[in-house]
Amino acid sequence: MGTMHTEYQGIKITAPADCGNAPKKKFLYDFIMAAATNDFHFISEHASDDICWNIVNDNSIQGLEELANTLKAAPKITEVEILNIITHGKTASVNGTVKFEDHHTDSFCNVYTFVSAGKNTIKEIISYIIKMD
Repeated sequence: MGTMHTEYQGIKITAPADCGNAPKKKFLYDFIMAAATNDFHFISEHASDDICWNIVNDNSIQGLEELANTLKAAPKITEVEILNIITHGKTASVNGTVKFEDHHTDSFCNVYTFVSAGKNTIKEIISYIIKMD
């Protein structure tokens, strides 16, 4: 498996080349890019109205409006590295690193729960984030 390097809306992206081979992996790649670029239209189409985003040991975000406000308030992302996307049934996980305009870097692992195995609608995200600098 190779690695793809690209740029999207000014954000440098590194990801496994196989992200486009499986529909759920491609969807999660797109969801990460939507979050990184504040594409709330995409996010609202693919998240349940009562989505819960639990950032472990930090914050719990409930609902689309609070999710939108949280993403808008976040520092600008300059680089995303996706190391793995793992999917199985109605759960999935993505891990990697994110670099921000203020030069700090976070490592992350997001665990996603979908409303069902066949739908690309996220009902819960649990994020484990480690500040690297």
